[in-house]
Amino acid sequence: MNLDYVPLLRIQRELHEIPRGPTRFKRYLDTIFQQDDLGTRAPLLAMNPMGKDHVKALLDGLLALDADAAAARVVADASAKLEGVPGVFKTALVVADDLMGGWTNRYANEFDYRFGGGRSQGGAEQSLPRWLNHFWLFGVLWTSEPPSERAAREAILAPVYRAAYVCRHGPARKLRDMLAQEGYVLALSGCTEPALDPEDIAYTREMLVPYLDAEDKRTCIECLFGDAAGRTLGFTPRGLSSWAGLALALHDARPNLRCT
Repeated sequence: MNLDYVPLLRIQRELHEIPRGPTRFKRYLDTIFQQDDLGTRAPLLAMNPMGKDHVKALLDGLLALDADAAAARVVADASAKLEGVPGVFKTALVVADDLMGGWTNRYANEFDYRFGGGRSQGGAEQSLPRWLNHFWLFGVLWTSEPPSERAAREAILAPVYRAAYVCRHGPARKLRDMLAQEGYVLALSGCTEPALDPEDIAYTREMLVPYLDAEDKRTCIECLFGDAAGRTLGFTPRGLSSWAGLALALHDARPNLRCT
């Protein structure tokens, strides 16, 4: 894969220096749709253009850590490791507001980034949309989580390894395929979380068996993200811990990754 990292965190921070209102929103749109070689800065569509001071604080923390530089380094390493995988992509980090962003439900958005929106970011079989100059793979950092270099690395590696996995295996349609994909992605990205104790892992495995062939978004969100996530969307509690399905996926992927 040919990967080029584009630093966008400072641009996001500069937008938050403009008082909240029409002027900031216009600058936000102008920034996304600049007419230059880079073209549409698609990752910025995930940010909250009316973000409050908590977004500024997170961006300040990420800039102090030089998170863009850390992300650029791991993207370069991943590009070399994935040399045999086709595709040319721009990559970037974006902050999404799941604390006070009125139109952002983290779990619905995460599902789309992992299994829906992620595919629209580009792939070997796709044509470049007319409104883009480049395919983008973007990592999302959430305002509900503290800034860290590790979070930045994991956030940017996940969409890269996800795109490589989809190129090799095709899009995940059923829950079983989603678990296989995300276990691989999380493990290869160096994630240690989400994690559950052995008893909860065994319980989650048993609970998911009847749903492994499910394809509907509601059931898959319930199983992947657990009851707490489902409640935010009015879904059915299934007796699952937070991030249960993803924790199971990571747990099962680690031994296989060590054997490859």
